[in-house]
Amino acid sequence: MRTVAVTKIGSLRDADEETRGRIGVVDFPEQPLGAEDVRIRVAYSAICGSDPHLAEGFFGTDVPIGLGHELSGIVEALGENATRNGLRIGDRVAGNFLRFCGTCTPCRSGRQQFCEHVQDYNRPGMAETVTWHESQVYPLPADVSLLKGCLLEPTSVAVRIADKTRIRVGDRVAICGGGPIGQLVLQVMKMNGATSLTLIEPIAARRDMALRHGADFVIDPITEDQATRADEITAGSGFDVVIDASGSSRAVGGLLDIAGHGATVIYGAMYPQDFEMPLNLSDYLYLKELTLTGVFVSPYAFPRALQILPHLDLTELTELIFDLENAEEAFAMHVSGRYPKVVIRCNDLPDIDGVA
Repeated sequence: MRTVAVTKIGSLRDADEETRGRIGVVDFPEQPLGAEDVRIRVAYSAICGSDPHLAEGFFGTDVPIGLGHELSGIVEALGENATRNGLRIGDRVAGNFLRFCGTCTPCRSGRQQFCEHVQDYNRPGMAETVTWHESQVYPLPADVSLLKGCLLEPTSVAVRIADKTRIRVGDRVAICGGGPIGQLVLQVMKMNGATSLTLIEPIAARRDMALRHGADFVIDPITEDQATRADEITAGSGFDVVIDASGSSRAVGGLLDIAGHGATVIYGAMYPQDFEMPLNLSDYLYLKELTLTGVFVSPYAFPRALQILPHLDLTELTELIFDLENAEEAFAMHVSGRYPKVVIRCNDLPDIDGVA
């Protein structure tokens, strides 16, 4: 089974070819179909911002490391007991790449993101097929195409971030980072009644994209004074909710200064493992009473992500598509930053119900 994988550990952005990480298409054995499993013929698998971190060895260095967790496809086979969700062969589906065991203490206490066995079932989906437990699989609505459906997983991240903000209608919201998660969060926060909705992003095309999708303001942190602009936008009060979707160690520190008193600040990205951000407890936690939190994965968010998926404008996040055999080129385009999202077509499948 052809699968996109990390074949050499190293940064994909490294200019030195000797030390640069490598992505390739390798043959993996097809995953076994258990009694409660669903085999999916993958249509599309989108590149996530976390995928280059796998190439850097973030989760281990034994290569090849299979990639892909943002995907859609068509049910090809069902285990004999995979009947609880009413799935049928031929259904158009997307899903959650994580299988939560349901029996460990975190799962049973409503904290599935900390499932003690979540890595036992790690099955990459940037491949011809993927086999997942039926609990991971969701039928797509008839008005959601397979191409749009591959963004169910990142949409679930945006929903989870919104959950953790505890946003109230009318809250002033700033988002740092105009990549896919930042753009999705922006649309979701707009749905939740955000005001003074502001995107902080150095790339002009991504700022323009945000304005097309509901941002009230944009800030270029390179050419503008971020704190001054935030004061202008909020009349000196600061934002009620500040979200980092950039993962940039250069960007995250200044976000505490644009947060208003009692604000919530969400760190909603992956960060370098050795990065430590200075934090003045007196200024930010004592005097400003900020709530600081992060996001790991998205338990319980998928059903609601599926509900809003038809209402999101995902056209600009699904414009650039590469075929599976051109995965190395696709990743090179991803790390170039020229497009907000890059999608890999794993199989050329008919989109019977969805709008192509």
